[in-house]
Amino acid sequence: MSDPLVFMMGNFAAQFPTDRLYAKNHMWAQRQEQRNCFRCGFSAYAVRLLQDVYFLDWTVDEGTTLLPKQSIGEIESKKAESSLYTPFSGFLTTFNPKLLKDPSYINVSPYADGWLFEIEGEGVELLSPPAYLEHLQAVWDITQRTIKGQLNE
Repeated sequence: MSDPLVFMMGNFAAQFPTDRLYAKNHMWAQRQEQRNCFRCGFSAYAVRLLQDVYFLDWTVDEGTTLLPKQSIGEIESKKAESSLYTPFSGFLTTFNPKLLKDPSYINVSPYADGWLFEIEGEGVELLSPPAYLEHLQAVWDITQRTIKGQLNE
């Protein structure tokens, strides 16, 4: 695997492996052995914004056909409570059983043990690593203002 790409979030360097694709909702998708099956998880950017995930709840079941940007669950962390949305349409095959017992794997291993689910689909909405980095650069100013509570200034 080649060196990861890096996006600087202030003093924090968020790394992005180049062996997977990314979604604008800050999830990664890595193709599995099956041609159209992807394992998905949060990018380092999302994990940094969330900080200390401690609760994860799925509102759909394995075996569900999903639409793009469909709400599939809820996540709570030190910094935020948020709904979770699919990165692309497909058939939900499995959830990560480790996360069902302990969602903190998301904090310590977002690209390995902290993966969220697997979905069969085409993944046509996904971005290459360089395109995802460009997306982050385009939204970074708004993200910083939102974090600081200054969106309406």
